[in-house]
Amino acid sequence: MTQPPTSKPQAPMSGHQAAHSHSAHDHGAQGQSLEGALQQAGFYPRLVADVVEDALDGRDCMAHLVHLETHFDRAEVRRHITVLVLTDDMLVIAHVDDQQLDEAGEQIVAQISTESVPVAQIRSVVLSYMYAQPQNYKPSDPVRELTLSIAWSGGQRLDMGPASCGDPQCEADHGYSGTIAQEDIVLRISAEADGLQAVQDAKLFARALRAVNTGSAAPVPHAGTLAPPRPRTGVFGNRLSRGHQR
Repeated sequence: MTQPPTSKPQAPMSGHQAAHSHSAHDHGAQGQSLEGALQQAGFYPRLVADVVEDALDGRDCMAHLVHLETHFDRAEVRRHITVLVLTDDMLVIAHVDDQQLDEAGEQIVAQISTESVPVAQIRSVVLSYMYAQPQNYKPSDPVRELTLSIAWSGGQRLDMGPASCGDPQCEADHGYSGTIAQEDIVLRISAEADGLQAVQDAKLFARALRAVNTGSAAPVPHAGTLAPPRPRTGVFGNRLSRGHQR
């Protein structure tokens, strides 16, 4: 399957962009701006930026999380991107994937969905961590894998399987057992696949979301993330405000 080209390496941020004011709920800066994260993902960055900009409807970005996933389906490589953007009153979720219509890969369509969730409706923010060699844990050890689960609609996921009594020779029917997890969106970020900074960014995003959701002191917007609200001339800047990059 024809893949969208990856973006060019980003130029180093200026001193003003790199500056970041820490709040009581922010222990470090995100790795890059929202625009830079979309460019680094390289998955139709102009299209995704326009979609997110439209969903924000002029709101200012306080924190963001960009997650690109790759799946292998026989001989095809399928990719899709999920973008979470937090404002002072809204969580915006954008999801974009593409589909190849012909074998040559010349006809491709993008499927896009966006959802805007009032922060007040978010019921839970769950972070699940995975550490390697916990018996040797040190405070400096990085998280190997992080799963972010956000619930707001009351939707639940049910995982079930045959129950057993622990006797490997037992053939009796013990019914089923399972777990119920409340979640509307789940993102799994792996340090091995996505990098240590991606895991750190996910932690910072969850911290910012919790702060706004629980009424704590809201984190200040990340420097260089988005410009203050203004007429619809492109909150991502002119470079990403037009067209579809292939």
